[in-house]
Amino acid sequence: MSLAADTPSRPLITGQTLAILALLALAFLAVPALASNWTIEAILLPFLALSLAGLGLNLLTGYAGQVSLGSAAFMAVGAYAAFNIQLRLGLPLPLTFLFAATTAAAVGVIFGLPSLRLKGFYLAVSTLAAQFFLQWLFNKFGWFSNYSASGVISAPVLSFAGITFDTRESRYLLALSVVTIITFLTHRLVNGPARINLIAVRDNETAAKVIGVPVLRTKLAAFALSSAIIGVAGVLWSFTYLRTIEPEGFNLDRSFQILFIAIIGGLATIRGAFLGAGLIVVFPLLLSRGSAWIFDGGLDAGTIQLTQRIILGATIITFLILEPNGLSAILDRVTARIRTLKGRA
Repeated sequence: MSLAADTPSRPLITGQTLAILALLALAFLAVPALASNWTIEAILLPFLALSLAGLGLNLLTGYAGQVSLGSAAFMAVGAYAAFNIQLRLGLPLPLTFLFAATTAAAVGVIFGLPSLRLKGFYLAVSTLAAQFFLQWLFNKFGWFSNYSASGVISAPVLSFAGITFDTRESRYLLALSVVTIITFLTHRLVNGPARINLIAVRDNETAAKVIGVPVLRTKLAAFALSSAIIGVAGVLWSFTYLRTIEPEGFNLDRSFQILFIAIIGGLATIRGAFLGAGLIVVFPLLLSRGSAWIFDGGLDAGTIQLTQRIILGATIITFLILEPNGLSAILDRVTARIRTLKGRA
């Protein structure tokens, strides 16, 4: 009997792959036809943009172990780069995204240089400087906003090959397509040879040097790729969701929001970015609806918003205490439990 006959053949398409393909088919075909305008505008568009931003930060923090508190600043770099390249050169849509990603990557490398000598808390503080500096830069120099008096600019409508992305459905499909492509490429990256270098740098830089990992180059590459992905997320946030661009839309609160997405979803996991973004986007909406129903106009909007922040913060802290590995770990346990029950049946 041959060895080939004794070796069980692996299926060409696994159950997980089938589940992802089914989910993508549902997202591309069913959602645009069935979802309400409110669902697309208030949930799906911000979910896609924040998922991509969380994915970019997870690549840097979860896989490479480099802490960053300036994610929103790199979103702003991507958004302003796309706006100016459309305004001044009118490049095709793919080149607009490429230019935004490249610009954000270059800025990310500049602010990632301190990571060559700093780490941990000190690196987090240095990336916080990027947040404040870039926000000041976009406020100070009117060239970036085409000298808008208010500083708030309307994002131009994106178009490609005669297709204009001006409706809710078309903007959703554009965002979904971009997120799908970048997620696939990121998955190939973190499951390829680069994974060893990233995790080696994250776990122990000294040991990584000993085994021949180019630590400095790996750190800068992680900052560049992470910033590029987050920059594209900024384009989606401004052009497909808000359709306006202003520095205050990319403040420190946004950076913390992206950090919460990466941590809550689960570090060093691709799906963690999507799970965390789903919670961060949907939970405040549920709190808002619940507050309006419970208090029935008895409290002013400011008090309700403050109460929602307190509840959200307490929920995040409680969640991290009970499950520090995030929603991805919970999903793994649930999946394993279901498989066990199926095996007993």
